[in-house]
Formats: sequence, C-alpha cells, structure tokens
Amino acid sequence: METTGKVIKCRAAISWETGKPFSIEEVEVPAPKAHEIRVKIAATGICGTDEHALHGYFSNIEFPIILGHEAAGIVESVGEGVTSVKPGDKVIPLFMPQCGECVCCQNPNTNLCLNYSADKPRSPEDKKITFTCKGKQIHRMASISTFSEYTILQESACAKIDAKAPLDKVCLIGCGFSTGYGSAVNIAKVQPGSTCAVFGLGGVGLSVLIGCKVAGAARIIGVDINKTKFAKAKELGATDCISPQDNDKPIHEVLTEMTNGGVHYSFECIGQTDSMIEALKSSHSGYGTTVIVGVAPFTDKMALDPMLLTTGRTLKGALFGGWKGKTCVPKLVSDSMAKKFNLDKLVTHTLPFEKINEGFELLRAGKSIRTILIF
Repeated sequence: METTGKVIKCRAAISWETGKPFSIEEVEVPAPKAHEIRVKIAATGICGTDEHALHGYFSNIEFPIILGHEAAGIVESVGEGVTSVKPGDKVIPLFMPQCGECVCCQNPNTNLCLNYSADKPRSPEDKKITFTCKGKQIHRMASISTFSEYTILQESACAKIDAKAPLDKVCLIGCGFSTGYGSAVNIAKVQPGSTCAVFGLGGVGLSVLIGCKVAGAARIIGVDINKTKFAKAKELGATDCISPQDNDKPIHEVLTEMTNGGVHYSFECIGQTDSMIEALKSSHSGYGTTVIVGVAPFTDKMALDPMLLTTGRTLKGALFGGWKGKTCVPKLVSDSMAKKFNLDKLVTHTLPFEKINEGFELLRAGKSIRTILIF
C-alpha cells in the first residue's frame, strides 16, 4: 500500500512512566515535512543509555516516550527539500546530528552540533515532530526514537550507508560501537605500544577495547565486577581482566602496581562518578589520559583532587566517539564490511521486537553484551 504523504500506523514500544516495562502499542507516525525523513526501522540495539533514560537519569527525558537510538533502516519517504537520501536508501539514524552549518559542525576538532545538545531540552522545531498514541503526544528520545517500526527525523540526523550493508549488524554503529571505538582512536588517540585500562566491559567498553587493539596498544586491561565478561574481552584483545571485588585495595592502586605507575590511557564506560575518579587515578602522572565515555545520571556530580590534573594527567570527555555522523558513519559501515573490525562478536542475543522487555532483563542481569531487536 502506498504510504507516501500519509500517516502511518505501526507498532512501537512506549514507556508510559519512569521505570515501568515497555508497552507495545499502535502509534501514528506523521508524514515527513520539509527537511524531514521517515524511516522503516529494520533493527535496533538495546543500549545502556536506553536503560538510564527509562529510569529518568537524564534531565531532558519526558514521558510518555519512545526510546531507542541505535538502529538501521530504510528510507520510506522524504519531505520537501531533502537531498541527501531518497526512498529505498539504507540509513543509520543519528542521535548526534550534523547540520553542516553551525560553528561546531564546521570545526574539525569536534563532532558536536549546535542544533543538538545532550544536556538541554529538545528545540521547539524538533518538538514539532511527534508520535501520537490513543490521542496523546508521545515524546521522542534523542530526536530519533528507534523503538518503533517507523520513525521520523530531521535530515541532519540521518546518514546514508552502503546498499549492501547488513542492517542487523551495522545498527551497532548508530551508538555503542562507534562511541567506544571512537573514544580510543579519535579522543584518546591511543598510540602503538601503550597500556590501556577499560572500566566496564559492556558493548561500549568492548568497543573501546577493539579500538585500543586496532590502534596497537600492547597491554589492555579490562575492569568489571561481572567476570562472565572476561572471556569475551580476552577474545577481543584484552591481555588482562580484573574485578574490583577480588581485591582488598582500590582498583586504581591495583592498576598502578600492574603497570609500573599507571596506564597511558584509561576509559570509564560505566557512567558512575566513583569509577570515573578511579579511572583518572589509574592513569600515569605526567602523561596519562582518561576519557569519560559513560553517561552518569544528571543529578550526580564528580569531585576530584585538582592535583591529579596539575601533575600532568589529562581528563577528556566524548559523545559518539568524536565521529561526525553524516561524514563518518558511512565510512565506519564500509570498514565493517571490509572486516577491519568484527561487529558480530558484540551481539549476544537477537530477539523479535515484541520481546523488548526480555531484552532489557538480559541487560539488567548482565547476561548480554548487545541484544538486537528485529522488526
């Protein structure tokens, strides 16, 4: 049935209240207006950030909402003025848009876009794009909301990818893999022969590990309280894995002793301020670099001894691994298809979309790395 220019009714997973299970509902998705795109989602990953959003950890999340931000799909229709994609194109929605016009988009040293800010409410223009269910407006996550069979987004939040790309794999490039991998190769700029510590061995942390290995790190130490993740970490390149629960001293002291004074690079991929401080302390004075990758609840604050920085350590942060979405995501997809890295090893479960709550239970239980939902 021809859907161009018409409202589409489809299934979506709605979060009606903070912390409650998802409810599969029929929603209405409007036709795209000028510079908007409607996408049929093929596959979407379950990311820890979705779990944080579900529990209200971010100040700019409003309920009821359709979550999801790590996906791949096919363009169903486009609004007036859209030039970068056409119906039938394979795409990855971008939670980090790239308008190409603001001062940040034109600056090669950042991937931020002034049309989007992670710590601010959605813009009035973006709020005009709405889902509806049972007569109620349903809010969107990160301006893309991929826990829906169809979604609508601005042209700046969409990257066209190779027509041969396997959507159930490259959807990971929409967030988890790119965030971790880029934090190693773009933000930290890991050097050959260096020593790294990765705090948190979920999908993002393991992607950091892959980036460290590709960059030529000589020693990569995984840190996690869930030791069932150690085998996967070592398969992907970790040389050592340690659990804070197996030691009677702070983990930064353990790492300092293991590495003759501290690591060259440390990465916090959990989103806890205590582990952020531990990661910083584990980096070597004089030249160590720590990258904050995990996103902490907006109510959390981090207090640190300034001397940790005065003595030569560098503390950095990053969103989406420093990649400019429309420019870099297509290249990452091509690198994946060329086997520069293996996304398959990050996927532990594949479920039909209607089992989304089961997928989140696997995440909470620490039994999954990445669960992919298939429509």
